[in-house]
Amino acid sequence: MDQDTINLTLTPERAFFILLRAREFDEKVDNSDPDSGSNATDDGAVDVLESNPDDTTEAELKGAVRSLNDDELLDLIALIWIGRGDFSVGEWDEAREAARDIGRARAPRYVAGIPLVSDYLEDGLSEFDLSLVDYMEDGREPSGE
Repeated sequence: MDQDTINLTLTPERAFFILLRAREFDEKVDNSDPDSGSNATDDGAVDVLESNPDDTTEAELKGAVRSLNDDELLDLIALIWIGRGDFSVGEWDEAREAARDIGRARAPRYVAGIPLVSDYLEDGLSEFDLSLVDYMEDGREPSGE
Protein backbone atom coordinates (compact mmCIF):
# COMPACT_ATOMS: atom_id res chain seq x y z
CA MET A 1 0.00 0.00 0.00
CA ASP A 2 1.34 3.47 -0.83
CA GLN A 3 0.37 6.92 0.38
CA ASP A 4 -1.76 7.62 -2.70
CA THR A 5 -4.14 4.76 -1.91
CA ILE A 6 -4.55 5.63 1.78
CA ASN A 7 -7.48 7.81 2.72
CA LEU A 8 -6.71 9.54 6.01
CA THR A 9 -9.76 10.14 8.16
CA LEU A 10 -7.76 12.55 10.32
CA THR A 11 -7.97 15.91 8.56
CA PRO A 12 -4.88 18.12 8.23
CA GLU A 13 -6.64 20.76 10.37
CA ARG A 14 -7.04 18.37 13.29
CA ALA A 15 -3.68 16.67 12.78
CA PHE A 16 -1.79 19.97 12.82
CA PHE A 17 -3.85 21.23 15.77
CA ILE A 18 -2.78 18.16 17.76
CA LEU A 19 0.79 18.52 16.49
CA LEU A 20 0.96 22.10 17.80
CA ARG A 21 -0.55 21.13 21.18
CA ALA A 22 1.97 18.28 21.39
CA ARG A 23 4.83 20.61 20.48
CA GLU A 24 3.83 22.98 23.29
CA PHE A 25 3.69 20.05 25.69
CA ASP A 26 7.03 18.63 24.47
CA GLU A 27 8.71 21.96 25.24
CA LYS A 28 7.66 22.02 28.89
CA VAL A 29 10.26 21.42 31.59
CA ASP A 30 9.90 20.92 35.33
CA ASN A 31 9.44 24.10 37.33
CA SER A 32 12.94 24.84 38.60
CA ASP A 33 12.09 27.78 40.86
CA PRO A 34 8.37 27.94 41.74
CA ASP A 35 8.73 30.92 44.09
CA SER A 36 11.24 32.96 42.11
CA GLY A 37 9.33 36.21 42.48
CA SER A 38 10.70 37.08 39.08
CA ASN A 39 8.96 39.45 36.72
CA ALA A 40 8.10 37.92 33.31
CA THR A 41 9.36 41.05 31.55
CA ASP A 42 12.69 40.89 33.37
CA ASP A 43 13.29 37.19 32.81
CA GLY A 44 12.26 37.08 29.14
CA ALA A 45 9.10 35.11 29.97
CA VAL A 46 11.06 31.85 30.25
CA ASP A 47 8.63 30.64 32.93
CA VAL A 48 6.13 29.89 30.15
CA LEU A 49 8.27 26.85 29.30
CA GLU A 50 8.00 25.48 32.83
CA SER A 51 5.22 23.20 34.01
CA ASN A 52 3.15 24.48 36.89
CA PRO A 53 -0.06 23.37 38.60
CA ASP A 54 -2.35 25.71 36.64
CA ASP A 55 -0.78 24.91 33.24
CA THR A 56 -3.37 23.56 30.80
CA THR A 57 -0.98 22.40 28.07
CA GLU A 58 -1.21 18.69 28.89
CA ALA A 59 -4.98 18.88 29.36
CA GLU A 60 -5.35 20.59 25.97
CA LEU A 61 -3.33 17.89 24.24
CA LYS A 62 -5.25 15.08 25.93
CA GLY A 63 -8.56 16.82 25.21
CA ALA A 64 -7.69 17.13 21.52
CA VAL A 65 -6.86 13.41 21.35
CA ARG A 66 -10.01 12.54 23.31
CA SER A 67 -12.16 14.51 20.84
CA LEU A 68 -11.18 12.30 17.89
CA ASN A 69 -13.54 9.64 16.61
CA ASP A 70 -12.32 6.04 16.51
CA ASP A 71 -10.98 6.16 12.94
CA GLU A 72 -9.21 9.49 13.48
CA LEU A 73 -7.63 8.11 16.64
CA LEU A 74 -6.29 5.06 14.80
CA ASP A 75 -4.89 7.36 12.09
CA LEU A 76 -3.21 9.56 14.71
CA ILE A 77 -1.47 6.70 16.45
CA ALA A 78 -0.49 5.07 13.14
CA LEU A 79 0.98 8.38 11.93
CA ILE A 80 3.00 8.73 15.13
CA TRP A 81 4.33 5.20 14.77
CA ILE A 82 5.20 5.73 11.10
CA GLY A 83 7.02 8.93 12.04
CA ARG A 84 8.90 7.07 14.77
CA GLY A 85 9.88 4.32 12.32
CA ASP A 86 7.88 1.51 13.92
CA PHE A 87 5.93 1.01 10.68
CA SER A 88 6.29 2.15 7.08
CA VAL A 89 3.58 3.75 4.97
CA GLY A 90 3.30 0.39 3.23
CA GLU A 91 2.29 -1.13 6.57
CA TRP A 92 -0.53 1.37 7.12
CA ASP A 93 -3.24 -1.24 7.69
CA GLU A 94 -1.03 -3.10 10.17
CA ALA A 95 -0.22 0.12 12.04
CA ARG A 96 -3.90 1.02 12.35
CA GLU A 97 -4.77 -2.49 13.49
CA ALA A 98 -2.01 -2.41 16.13
CA ALA A 99 -3.26 1.01 17.28
CA ARG A 100 -6.53 -0.64 18.33
CA ASP A 101 -4.60 -2.22 21.21
CA ILE A 102 -4.04 1.21 22.77
CA GLY A 103 -7.78 1.69 23.29
CA ARG A 104 -9.83 4.87 23.41
CA ALA A 105 -9.58 5.35 27.19
CA ARG A 106 -5.79 5.02 27.28
CA ALA A 107 -5.00 6.92 24.05
CA PRO A 108 -4.77 10.50 25.43
CA ARG A 109 -2.36 9.45 28.18
CA TYR A 110 -0.42 7.25 25.73
CA VAL A 111 0.05 10.05 23.17
CA ALA A 112 1.02 12.60 25.83
CA GLY A 113 3.52 10.12 27.28
CA ILE A 114 5.54 9.65 24.08
CA PRO A 115 8.71 11.77 24.22
CA LEU A 116 9.05 13.87 21.05
CA VAL A 117 5.52 12.94 19.94
CA SER A 118 5.18 16.19 17.97
CA ASP A 119 8.27 15.33 15.94
CA TYR A 120 7.02 11.82 15.23
CA LEU A 121 3.60 13.11 14.18
CA GLU A 122 5.19 15.72 11.94
CA ASP A 123 7.42 13.05 10.35
CA GLY A 124 4.45 10.73 9.86
CA LEU A 125 2.41 13.48 8.22
CA SER A 126 5.33 14.31 5.93
CA GLU A 127 5.11 10.74 4.59
CA PHE A 128 1.73 11.84 3.21
CA ASP A 129 3.16 15.09 1.81
CA LEU A 130 1.51 17.10 4.58
CA SER A 131 3.67 19.91 5.95
CA LEU A 132 2.75 22.29 8.75
CA VAL A 133 4.83 25.04 7.14
CA ASP A 134 3.06 24.63 3.78
CA TYR A 135 -0.29 24.44 5.51
CA MET A 136 0.30 27.67 7.45
CA GLU A 137 1.77 29.44 4.40
CA ASP A 138 -1.49 28.73 2.58
CA GLY A 139 -3.16 30.92 5.23
CA ARG A 140 -4.94 28.07 6.95
CA GLU A 141 -5.14 27.64 10.70
CA PRO A 142 -5.10 24.28 12.48
CA SER A 143 -8.34 23.58 14.28
CA GLY A 144 -9.37 21.01 16.83
CA GLU A 145 -12.77 20.67 15.18
